[in-house]
Amino acid sequence: MNPDLEKLINLHRAESELKRLDSELAEVPRLRGELDERVAVDRGRLETARKDLETSQKSRRQHEAEVQDLETKRSKYKGQLMEVKTNKEYTAMLHEIETVEREIRSREDRILEEMEKAETLTQEVAREEEAFRSVEKVAKGEAAELDARKARLEKEHEQVAAERDRVAATIPEEELRLYQRVAKLRGSGMAEARDGMCQTCHVKLRPQMWVEIRQNETLFQCAACNRILYYEPPPPTVVIDP
Repeated sequence: MNPDLEKLINLHRAESELKRLDSELAEVPRLRGELDERVAVDRGRLETARKDLETSQKSRRQHEAEVQDLETKRSKYKGQLMEVKTNKEYTAMLHEIETVEREIRSREDRILEEMEKAETLTQEVAREEEAFRSVEKVAKGEAAELDARKARLEKEHEQVAAERDRVAATIPEEELRLYQRVAKLRGSGMAEARDGMCQTCHVKLRPQMWVEIRQNETLFQCAACNRILYYEPPPPTVVIDP
């Protein structure tokens, strides 16, 4: 094989590998974002359950405070009942006391409702806390795996980039400029030739060119996409004796 062509193939493979690594590295933040979003959803459910419980408890305390105020008012009215001088005033005061007592009973009913509601919500909070602990534990494990994956990919990227630079430094300037110019224009500087055609743009090659390309001794460019063509011989067939 032409030594310069072999170097270009190695450069092409290194840059292809770098693109793959770049793609995988770009996936890490996306996967981490999805992970954080899943945790945030479960945390949101827990916070909603806690907020509902807090609202119920606050409502119950408000009703209890109102009952105390109403009981104070009832005691005041009962004290004033002994001081009235006419039947009309007496009847009016009894009406006031009955009104306050109805309000007290109404508040006490609401307190019981909130107590029952709080009991249900307390159980809901406990379930959500247990579920969130489980989700959080799994998320921490997945986050650790993503961090390890990122570190591994970054290390591999650094090694491949160094190899790419080492190979590029050994390629003659003219061939390297050609490769870089095509890569900048087409996204890749080389393409495999197989079955008589360019495997990237799928344009059929002239028969004579195909014969010469298979020898890997001369640099040929695809007439359609301008990529430098190379031939990858198939692996030898292994014959197993019966």
